[in-house]
Amino acid sequence: MKHKPAVFFVRDGVLNMDRGYICKPRELSWISGAIEAIRILNQEEYWIFVVTNQSGIARGFFTEEEIYDFHEFMAQEAERQGAIIHSFYVCPHHPEGTMGIHSCICNCRMPLPGLIEQACQEWPVALDGSFLIGGTQRDIDTRFKILKFVRI
Repeated sequence: MKHKPAVFFVRDGVLNMDRGYICKPRELSWISGAIEAIRILNQEEYWIFVVTNQSGIARGFFTEEEIYDFHEFMAQEAERQGAIIHSFYVCPHHPEGTMGIHSCICNCRMPLPGLIEQACQEWPVALDGSFLIGGTQRDIDTRFKILKFVRI
């Protein structure tokens, strides 16, 4: 695979309506223009990654498997409309969680850079030209020295 820039989308409030702790297909409501934006970025040859804090796992609201299934559904829905999401990166942790191994401080919970670093290790990402699209100040505070940040 050739190196190319990536777009890191924060999930909730950017790609889908932020309605709290969602993990079921019937709860998905895409933000207007989100799939079209992914499709355009696909045409421009960007890798498309979704990065998301999912403390609902640490809190026991849903399981990692339910989130992975939900993300598979999102990817299939996008693909049906001609948009490709290359991978999802999930932080299941929260220091106030109740679910054992997920109840911790970690490097992958945004605004820390762990999810982006993981994507860059697994895919041939050209950091020059890569950027993150988020909807909150916490998203924008996600630290990765070389990336540019866009707030919507």
